[in-house]
Amino acid sequence: METPMADVEAQFSSSIFNKVDRSVKLKFQEVVYTVDIKNQGCFKNESIKKQILKGVTGMVYPGEMLAMLGPSGSGKTTLLTALGGRLGGKVGGTITYNGKPFSSIMKRNTGFVTQDDVLYPHLTVTETLVFTALLRLPTTLTTQEKITKAEDVIEQLGLTSCKTSIIGGPLLRGVSGGERKRVSIGQEMLINPSLLLLDEPTSGLDSTTAQKIVSMLWDLARGGRTVVMTIHQPSSRLFYMFHKVLLLSEGNTLFFGKGSEVMDYFRRVGYSPSVAMNPSDFLLDLANGISSDDSSQEDQNEVKEKLVTAYKSNLAENLKAEMLEVEEHFNDVSDQKKSDRWSTSWLQQFSILLRRGLKERRHESFDVLKIAQVVIISLLCGLLWWQSDTAHIQDQSGLLFFYTGFWGFFPLFQAIFTFPQEREMLAKERSSGMYRLSSYFMSRTVGDLPMELVLPTVFCIITYWMGGLKPDVTSFFYALFTLLLSVLVSQGLGLALGALVMDLKSATVLGSVIMLSFTLAGGYYVQNVPAFISWIKYVSISLYTYKLLIGSQYEKDQTYQCGNQTCLVAEYPAIKSIGLDGQLISLVALVIMMVLYRVIAYLALMRIGVPKK
Repeated sequence: METPMADVEAQFSSSIFNKVDRSVKLKFQEVVYTVDIKNQGCFKNESIKKQILKGVTGMVYPGEMLAMLGPSGSGKTTLLTALGGRLGGKVGGTITYNGKPFSSIMKRNTGFVTQDDVLYPHLTVTETLVFTALLRLPTTLTTQEKITKAEDVIEQLGLTSCKTSIIGGPLLRGVSGGERKRVSIGQEMLINPSLLLLDEPTSGLDSTTAQKIVSMLWDLARGGRTVVMTIHQPSSRLFYMFHKVLLLSEGNTLFFGKGSEVMDYFRRVGYSPSVAMNPSDFLLDLANGISSDDSSQEDQNEVKEKLVTAYKSNLAENLKAEMLEVEEHFNDVSDQKKSDRWSTSWLQQFSILLRRGLKERRHESFDVLKIAQVVIISLLCGLLWWQSDTAHIQDQSGLLFFYTGFWGFFPLFQAIFTFPQEREMLAKERSSGMYRLSSYFMSRTVGDLPMELVLPTVFCIITYWMGGLKPDVTSFFYALFTLLLSVLVSQGLGLALGALVMDLKSATVLGSVIMLSFTLAGGYYVQNVPAFISWIKYVSISLYTYKLLIGSQYEKDQTYQCGNQTCLVAEYPAIKSIGLDGQLISLVALVIMMVLYRVIAYLALMRIGVPKK
């Protein structure tokens, strides 16, 4: 249920609606953006260049709210992303903030609210805003002061009644859509931004809730902020709240100016609504080339061309002249005393992200099904291999190889899901400069360690002693250490695959193929591997793990009863092909792979959330 917003004047007196210390005048001139689109033809793939923005120009002052209108595909979100310094690729034209280009300091003073509310579903409203405050607010504030600011934002945005409710998601009941949107805005308002950019802030909301959101944004602009938003089809009462309007059609500008003057402008160039209607509906019709109910497709293209020509003839030159005349007299964000790139230290980021991750994943940390799966398999293995001894060396070696197989696949598939599921969140927070990638990566990896290591430990304790493996404490811990190291290596491989592919289906298939290849080359199924494919065993996690497990149980001079005679364990075919020597080499190989896979995962994540210039 929606929480009613407080009185406008009362809100205006509160801190997030107060005037900002640094005002930003945003200017964008002849902004052009082109992308390469792959066109799959009959015989070959061709790359076609498509121009998304075609020389868009405009200017927004502090205290103003600019609404960018246009049909889907008109370039609204692309332009907004470019204004926020988040657009990858080559952006043509000029975008300045108080006359200077986008910088890391400007990034720290820019709030960007995406169309989709990218929030952790299992965190409460309070937890979401408190963790954001701890990460984004500077170290000059104490932890308690940051928490107090988050609580103030909760109160000022009318979220008090739902502050203990979880955010929720598509399959998890949580707060309403309007409350979720206010949480997203609240995350950006914590930093008291000079420039606030919002992509479709009223999307999916009813008219009353949309009115509350836009009224709040109007108050924020009144406090001296520069507010820019994309909006698809606002109601008439929302439309007249916008100080300026930018109308786009297929990347072309059809109008830029005061919202109160837009209808008069189109009347002057020969386009008026035939009946009384919402101005935004009329503008969207024009942007689609519809000037009357019987407009044909050919007429629509003609209407668009006429409107583009009319804009260039009537408004474009005047706008350029106005932009040249305006003096850069606003306080420059870049002129403020240069601060560190990050609001908090690496250790603080790591600690906060670790706590946030554990809270978000607390519902799955001790997942009953996952624990039951491991315990049941452990007991089944213990019963099947009940008190086997060296007289049944084939069975024992089979149990040891099962260790490598089960604990190769299990952590692999758990880890594959890690980064694809958090891609949107990582992109959002990295692009806003919230934390270092290294602190996120380490906190995410360390946060998963408890369950990654506890379950195989339980498995090893049950199966080792039930299965009748070598009843020696040293041998047990040797086997346990080997198993845990193998788990960390498999987890690293899963992290790398997930980060590289970022598609769960493709990463899962690729992981299955790789791990099955490692298992087949592990030295248990095939002992005489042809030379031309034997290289696989040198990169096989299974081989090195199996070799260490064999070494934990048997020694070179150890014997076993084979029929009526005594034979050397080292001469048993399944063990001879693996060998009891080279334990240190196997250990070093696994450690190298553990580190290497994580380095690959880290490098793959570096491309997320940072625009390519």
